[in-house]
Amino acid sequence: MAKRVHQPREDAEFDFILGMSGVPVLAYFIGTWPKAVEACRAMDLVVGGIADAYAGRLTVVRTDMTRCPAATGRYGVTGAPSCVLLKEGEAVAHGTGPMTTAEVRNLLAGHL
Repeated sequence: MAKRVHQPREDAEFDFILGMSGVPVLAYFIGTWPKAVEACRAMDLVVGGIADAYAGRLTVVRTDMTRCPAATGRYGVTGAPSCVLLKEGEAVAHGTGPMTTAEVRNLLAGHL
């Protein structure tokens, strides 16, 4: 995972990162159950590249759905992988399932 991607260990840490960001946040939700692991690993490369490409304009947070259940529920995430673009804590765009770099860029388009 890219150095620019935050990985909170619990909901309080997720909320701290969100509050300190100052820029939009791409919350990338992962699952650790067997069917989700492979898709999430493939998305790690995509999300890491996005974090590098949008450095300074976007904070990327890789969020384990099991470790951060409150954040998962707050943004209506029901499957992994999922990406939720947050501006000032509010969800403005959402994508579920494996996504390509182009699809993630489209999710961000018009919001950054």
